[in-house]
Amino acid sequence: MLDAVLFADLVTELPAAVRLQRLVNTLRNHFACGAVALLQLQQAQLKPVAVQGLLRETLGRRFVVAQHPRLAAILASRQPVRFPPGSELPDPYDGLLAETPGEALPVHDCMGVSLYVEGRCWGALTLDALSPASFDALAILQLQQLSLLVEAAIRITELEQANRALRQGELPAAGILQELDVVASSELPVLLLGETGVGKELFARQLHRRSGRADKPMIYVNCAALPESLAESELFGHSKGAFSGALSERAGRFDAADGGTLFLDEVGELPLSVQAKLLRVLQNGEIQRLGSDKLQRVNVRLVAATNRDLQQQVKQGEFRADLYHRLSV
Repeated sequence: MLDAVLFADLVTELPAAVRLQRLVNTLRNHFACGAVALLQLQQAQLKPVAVQGLLRETLGRRFVVAQHPRLAAILASRQPVRFPPGSELPDPYDGLLAETPGEALPVHDCMGVSLYVEGRCWGALTLDALSPASFDALAILQLQQLSLLVEAAIRITELEQANRALRQGELPAAGILQELDVVASSELPVLLLGETGVGKELFARQLHRRSGRADKPMIYVNCAALPESLAESELFGHSKGAFSGALSERAGRFDAADGGTLFLDEVGELPLSVQAKLLRVLQNGEIQRLGSDKLQRVNVRLVAATNRDLQQQVKQGEFRADLYHRLSV
């Protein structure tokens, strides 16, 4: 049910402030917690952009990361971080809880996760529950999975203004959008070629909006920003214990995009080992999580983009020929 609510907001054009506020409201209701905050990283500070359960004045605060060890720990990890009731680390929201304004937070449970957009650390999402032991292993796993949707919502928010200009014909490329309708009606993969800055991502999002999957999520992945050691896990997910630090099962970007569209920007940067798994998805519609023997069916339309000469990469052995032909149908 929560996924359906978040998906609906992802495909609905909303003002940025409204989209993000609805997001934290939904998460607070789902986790039944006291407070939720979405914070954007600006240099060495975290700026609250949407809060629920905290005083409105929180939006005017700036949290210096170095002065708040809990926030620093969240940003330093790519996995959710939980602070149990007995944690001695000071809470950044002391005195800011709407239920008890001006008072130190009582013994409570909290967790948070760092958020990445286009390979850069965008900020963090934090959740505080006033009842000790509110967040169990399932809650932590759900937070990891939902963080992908939060990242997608943030990225969509960043692109709304540019998308609106494109749809209204304010850019020279607007006429090309008519040609997208033909491609959008197909379920075949799409490969977008062009130099950096020509608007490949905007075209990908317009293609998704015009397709039969418009009411499902579109997940963005910047392949150039994925470390080779983490690329497989990020795309396909991993099982518990798959590698050092894999403390729980984690869904990948294909899981998040199931039923919708996955946009792989800079696909030419993917390692050959990951290209082989990507080919399997295109051929059979199956993914295999890192560390698992089970195959999992997914229904994802793939849109890829690159500024590289993939034909030249194929000749040099840097890109699989069979994958190139699958993408460029």
